[in-house]
This record gives sequence, structure tokens and C-alpha cells, in this order.
Amino acid sequence: MKNTIKLGIATAMILSSAAYANETTDIEALKQEVKELREITQTLIDETSDLKTGFNYTTVDTTKSHSGLGSAASKVYYSKSPLSIGGYGEMFYANTSVDGGADSSVIDIYRFVPYIGYKFNDNIILNVEIEFEHGGVTPDEGGEVIVEFMYLDFLLNENANVRVGNMLIPMGLINEKHEPTLFTTVQRPSTAKNLIPSTWHESGLMVYGDIADDISYKVGGFTALKPEDNGDKWIRNGRGGSFKNRDPKLGVVARVDYTGVNGLLVGASVYSDSDLTMIDTHVDYNLDALRIYGVLTQTSRSGATTGQVKEAKGGYVNVGYDLLSFTTSKNRLPLFVQYESVGAQDEIAGGTSVASIDTTTVGVNYFPHEQVVLKADYAMQTQDGAADKAIASLSMGFIF
Repeated sequence: MKNTIKLGIATAMILSSAAYANETTDIEALKQEVKELREITQTLIDETSDLKTGFNYTTVDTTKSHSGLGSAASKVYYSKSPLSIGGYGEMFYANTSVDGGADSSVIDIYRFVPYIGYKFNDNIILNVEIEFEHGGVTPDEGGEVIVEFMYLDFLLNENANVRVGNMLIPMGLINEKHEPTLFTTVQRPSTAKNLIPSTWHESGLMVYGDIADDISYKVGGFTALKPEDNGDKWIRNGRGGSFKNRDPKLGVVARVDYTGVNGLLVGASVYSDSDLTMIDTHVDYNLDALRIYGVLTQTSRSGATTGQVKEAKGGYVNVGYDLLSFTTSKNRLPLFVQYESVGAQDEIAGGTSVASIDTTTVGVNYFPHEQVVLKADYAMQTQDGAADKAIASLSMGFIF
């Protein structure tokens, strides 16, 4: 009798355990079904929104960059839709005080730049940048409407991809990442204007990819610069860009970057043609609220004749710290200081030179949204040890 009772109790316990296990399994299955139903519901909401608007849109993910491009320029690579629309814009106010001269001021709708991308399939992608400068084109104000790049990307694998068309030259930090949320000063550094002539885009072919997990490369052949003889803009004014380029010569560019340390980008690039050789080293380090970035570059002209610039060199370093990191705010308020020295005519054939322009800039950015920035800075310039000018600037910028 006792054995019968024990057997009954054991049987009941086993059945109870089995029922509990089945109940637990059922609960987990129900949780999974609820999760799937939520995902389906969200998909239906998105699709309904797309049907109403007629457009399947993708927002900018500021953490993503394809092949070193800015976040907005990379948008098409991560788009939900074959068609991608993005872009950026910036406008500024500046007041300039010249030593021994009169003050002057300017307000300028500096740039509005839409990106248009199209995915023919997952492996063939069109990306186009169209720039409207200074509010449009007028005969006396020097505005521009220009195609700043237009290329096809053939995505083969992580080690080798092919880009053909008119594209950004992979030199320095700002030429490829020139969206206003990606650098702290109101104006791009002079290094990125007169030494590495951003925005620098030429026609050609480039192969790019990863050598290893943390090492990327780019190598390509492009239409060469046609530099002027002298002047601070002798390199900048030699860009071919996207305009008709008659009797072009060949220039070659190679770049290597290392990102093996969290938050660090460090690398070097070189441009060479039959006349010029340009090299740069660059670093961009983000550690929590701290950011340090900068570039050193040098350009040499072989066979320079008397009066022609033979060598240009310079660079900058920028250190910033997010003051809102001490608070619970999700916004950012980086305070920064930048020092820059630019010798665009550091050596002229015949034994002369023009002294470098040295600029110290202090300023602050406010990001009310990760895609929107308000900037203020004060730049102090000296040349040959003498005060030259001071520039106080305000600006707003955005990417979308």
C-alpha cells in the first residue's frame, strides 16, 4: 500500500514537472510570437508610411562611414530603398579685423549640397554630389553649381572594390569627410584648402578595400593637377574637378589607414604626377569626450623654374572636449582649440620664399541633434611674427 502511495506521489510530481516545463516552453514560444508580431506590425507601419509618402526613406546613421566618406555621403550604401536622397548645408557670418585696416563682415549661404544615390543592385551603386555655393550663380558674386562627384562603385568583396568616375581624392582628413558636422571650425582649415585643395575631386579609377581587419587601402589613377606658377592658391587653382579637362595628364594616389585601436584613425597618403609629389600623415582620435585630430602635409614640384613655387608645407592640430559629458544631456558641447601653420609658398625657385601664415583658433560647437551643429570661433592670424588679422565667426550646419 505504501509503495502504491509513493508511486502515485512520484507520478504526480513527474506529471507536474512535465506540465510546468511545457508551460514554460509555451510562455517562451508566446514571447517569441509577440516579438515577431511586433516586428511585422512595425514593417507594416513603415510600408504604409511609404505608400502614403511614395518614398522609402533612410535616416543618416552618424556612426557609419563607407570607405572613409562622410555619414551623409555614405547613406546610399545603407539605404532601405534603391533611391537615396541625402546631403548637407552650411552658412556663416564672419567679422574680420585687419591690423592697420578697416573691419569687414560677410554673411554667406556657403553651401547646400544634395547627395543622390541609386543602387542598381547590392553590388553596383551610383553616388552623386551636387554643390550649390554662395546661394547660387550670379555674375559678380562667384557662386557655383557643380557636380562634386559622380561615380559607380562595383562592390566585389571586402578586400577589393572598384570605383570609376569622378570622385573625391583620398588625401588628408577633410577632403573625403567634408560635411560640417565632422570638423569643429567654422571654416575648413587652410591646410585643407590651399595645401590639400578640398574639395578635391578628379576623374579616374580607384581600387579600395581591406588589407587586414584593421588596415584599409586605396589606390587609383586620376586626372592630374595643373598647378599655377605661384601664389598661395597655386595648388588649389590647379584642380580639374568635373569640368571638361582637355589633354589630361595622369596622377596616382595611394592611401593606407589603421583603425586597430578603439577610436583611432591614423594613416598616410601620397599623390604623384610628372610634376608634383604631395604627401600627408593624418590622425583622428576619439576617446569618450576627447577628440584630437590633425594633418601634416608637404608638396614638392620637380624642375621648378625661377619664380615658380618649389615647395609648400604645413598642417594643423585640433583638440576638443565635450563639456556636456559632465551632465546627463544627450547633446554635445565640444570646446576646442586649433593651431595651424600654412606655408603655401615655403620655397620659390630662385632662392626666395613667403612666410607661413600661423593661425590659432578657439571656439565651441553645440549639437542639439547629432546631425545639426551651431558653431562659434575666433581665429587669430600672424605672418612672419606680426599680427595680421582676427576673424570672429558664427555658423550653422546640418546633414540629412
